[in-house]
Amino acid sequence: MANDVKPTRKNLMAIEDRIELSERGHGTLEKKRDGLIMEFMDILDKAQDVRGELADDYEDAQKKINMARAMEGDVAVRGAASALQEHPEITTESKNIMGVVVPQIESSKVTKSLDQRGYGIMGTSARIDEAAEAYEDLLESIILAAEVETAMKKMLREIETTKRRVNALEFKLLPELYDNQEYIEQKLEEQEREETFRLKKIKEKKEAEEKAEREAEAAAEAEAAEAKQDELDDVQPDTAAQSPAANQ
Repeated sequence: MANDVKPTRKNLMAIEDRIELSERGHGTLEKKRDGLIMEFMDILDKAQDVRGELADDYEDAQKKINMARAMEGDVAVRGAASALQEHPEITTESKNIMGVVVPQIESSKVTKSLDQRGYGIMGTSARIDEAAEAYEDLLESIILAAEVETAMKKMLREIETTKRRVNALEFKLLPELYDNQEYIEQKLEEQEREETFRLKKIKEKKEAEEKAEREAEAAAEAEAAEAKQDELDDVQPDTAAQSPAANQ
């Protein structure tokens, strides 16, 4: 609340500093929010493509495994699957996008050649090979989708956090600081006007006192001059009366 702030120049300077800092922070956060949104849109486009590829790969893998089961039987398919010796390896790293750390998933040993799958080439048909290849492609798509989806969720959370900070500065903190600044400026102006009025009254009083002193001094001087004139007037008749006797 503005009324809780002491209307002093020190507080005014502190609030002006906070306003300047908050405005810079608001501008920086707005740029970050806009940059995050642009990055998010790029990831969203990629995620949509990955989702489409994942759906296609899943449908293709299901068709081929069903065909292999129908042609070779469940026992042969399960036997070929259990013959796998080297399982896929997944490693995760991280990368920074506009201050957001997102995962970067690397995979190896997912796609294999016929001799790396573990089952005998002569004991299986091309249907099993096609199903195995389709599931390898599906696994690659799943890994890529996991990376993209995780990055998208992290970016979305960061966008929401940044938007809340921008809104807090724009609609709460900065308006309160502006109100406090205006309140203090108004109070300081009132204080200056009161001080100017007080000084004016003091000056007027002092001038009136000086004027009264000058008038009193002038009156005293006039009174003294009048008294002196009266003395001179008293002396002149005596002098006139003595003059005939001196002549005789």
